[in-house]
Amino acid sequence: MSARELITEHLDLWTGAVTKKSSSGRGGNGKVELTGVKRLRELILQLAVTGRLVEQDASEEPATELIKRIQAGKEQLSLSSKQRKAKPLPPISESERPFPLPPGWVLSRLDDITDIQGGIAKGKKVAGRRTRILPYLRVANVQRSSLDLSEIKEIEIAEEEIERYLVRQGDLLITEGGDWDKVGRTAIWDGRLEPMAHQNHVFRARLILREQNERWLERYLNSRFARDYFAGSSKQTTNLASINKTQLRSCTVPLPPLEEQHRIVQKVDELMALCDRLEQQTSDQLEAHETLVDTLLDTLTQSENATDLAENWARLAAHFDTLFTTEQSIDKLKQTILQLAVMGRLVEQDVGDESGANLLTQIYTRKTALADDKKIKRPRPLTQLDDIQHSYPAPAHWAWASFEDIADEISTGPFGSMIHKHDYVENGIPLVNPSHMANGEIKEDSSVSVTTAKAEELSSYKVANGDIVMARRGEVGRCAIVTDRESGWICGTGSFVLRFHPAINRRFILLLFSTNTVREYLSGNSVGTTMTNLNHGILKKMPVALPPAKEQHRIVQKVDELTALCDQLKERLNQASETRNQLAEAVVQGALN
Repeated sequence: MSARELITEHLDLWTGAVTKKSSSGRGGNGKVELTGVKRLRELILQLAVTGRLVEQDASEEPATELIKRIQAGKEQLSLSSKQRKAKPLPPISESERPFPLPPGWVLSRLDDITDIQGGIAKGKKVAGRRTRILPYLRVANVQRSSLDLSEIKEIEIAEEEIERYLVRQGDLLITEGGDWDKVGRTAIWDGRLEPMAHQNHVFRARLILREQNERWLERYLNSRFARDYFAGSSKQTTNLASINKTQLRSCTVPLPPLEEQHRIVQKVDELMALCDRLEQQTSDQLEAHETLVDTLLDTLTQSENATDLAENWARLAAHFDTLFTTEQSIDKLKQTILQLAVMGRLVEQDVGDESGANLLTQIYTRKTALADDKKIKRPRPLTQLDDIQHSYPAPAHWAWASFEDIADEISTGPFGSMIHKHDYVENGIPLVNPSHMANGEIKEDSSVSVTTAKAEELSSYKVANGDIVMARRGEVGRCAIVTDRESGWICGTGSFVLRFHPAINRRFILLLFSTNTVREYLSGNSVGTTMTNLNHGILKKMPVALPPAKEQHRIVQKVDELTALCDQLKERLNQASETRNQLAEAVVQGALN
C-alpha cells in the first residue's frame, strides 16, 4: 500500500481520532487535538527516514561516494580553520544503528557531514574591545521544522568574534534543551534577517558541500529516531533536559543516495501538504459544528415563552445525535441546562407553591430576629430591583433581589496576618481554601491545617453544616457545601462563608454560581491582574432571581437527572474516541511493521 493510499483509505480514522487538549495550537480548533492526523504525520516521517516512502534506484550513485566528497571538503575546512580541532569520535558501533539501512545508504555521525558550532553566551565580557549589537536566535525562536521570529533579542559581540557566531541561509539550528521535548528541536535558517547570530543554547550545524540536502537532515533530526537518541543521551533533571556538543556530534544520521534524498523530501512535502488540507478541513468542520451547537443552544435560553422554548427544543432534539458528538458540545449542553434551570424554564411551575416574594420576606424576618439576638448585623430594608438590573428573564412568581438580601450572612476568611504557613501542622483542623473546593465538595489537604489551639483563636471563622464556602480569588464561582464532616473546620483567607435561611436549597445556590451568567458578572466586576479577586461588595450587589423553596428542590432534582444523562453520553463518546485512537495507532504500527 502506498503512503497516499494509506492516508485516503483511512480518512475517517485519521480525522475522527481526536483528544481534548488544554491549550490552543496547530492541529485543532483550540479545544481538541487531531490525534489521528498528528500520528499520520509521524508515520510519514518515520517511513521517509527509513527508506520506505519512495523506491530505491540501483542506478543512482551510492551515498558512500557522497561521504567521500564530504570528508574531503571537511579536511579542507579543517586546514583553513583557526579553531581548535575537536577530539575524534569513536567508530559507529552496531548498537548505534537505528534501523537496517536500505541498499545504497550509509550511516554517519552528524559531525562527519556538518560543521557544528556552539553559540555566544549571554554576559560574555567585552570590555575594552570593539563591539557591535546584533540580533540573535534563542531556543524560543527555533521550533520543530519552523522558526518563530516574533520576538528577536539583541546581544553585544566583539567584532573579531562576529563571524564565528553568525548563521547563514541553509544552516541547521538545533536546540540544546529546556523542557524535555525541546531537546534537539531542529529548523533551517532561511536567511530572512541578516546578519543574525545564535545563542549558546542553540547549536549551528553547517553543511560542508553545497550539494548536500539540508532538508533531509532537518527531517531526520526531527524524526522519532533522532528524538529518542537526544532523549536517551541528554542530561535530565525534573522536567528539564539538555545535550552538549559532543552528544550532538555523536548523533548517527543515515544518508541515502543524494538523488533519493531529494525524492524523499519532495514526497514528504507532498504528503505533509495533504495532511495540512486534511487538518484544515477537519478543523473547519469542528468549528462549524461548534457554531451550530452554540446557535441552537442559544435559542433555548433566548426563548420568550414556553411555546417558543418547546419549538426550539424540538428543533434541537431532532438532530441530537449529530449535534452532541464531542465532549465540548456536551459541556455546552450541561451549561445550557444550568442556565435554563435558574431561569425557571426547566420544571413546571406549581400554583400551590408560595411565591419567591414570600420566601424573601421570611428570609428578612429571620435575619431581623438574628440581628436582635446580636448574631448577625442588622439587615437593610428589602429593596426591589429595577427591570434593567435583571440578568435574564424569570417567572413572574420568582423574586428578584440582591444576593445580600437572599443570604443571611456573607463573611470573609481571616486576614493573612492572622495565619501563616508556619502555623500549619499535619492532620490538624483543616483550613478550607479555594483549592480545596471541587465539584461542590470540600477536598481537604491534611498538610494545610492548624492545631486545636490555633483553631480556637480563629473560632469566629469556623464553618458549620449547611454553610457554603466560596472562592474569592482565582476561579470565580467555585463553591462547596459544608457537611457534618467539615463542621468546625476553618474558612481560609481566600474564601467567603455564605449562610442562608433553612428553606434555601444549598444545591440551588451551587447551580446558580455554576452558570455562565453569574460567573461573567463576577469576572467582570472582580479585581486583580495575576489572580482574580472578588470583593465583598460586588457579591452583595449581585442580582439573583429567587424561586419558591419547593420549586428550588424540583429544579435541583431535574438538573441532577439531566446532568447524569449528559455524563453517560460523554462517557460513551470518550470510549468511542479511545477506540478510534487505538485503531489509528494499530494502522500506524501495521504500516511500520
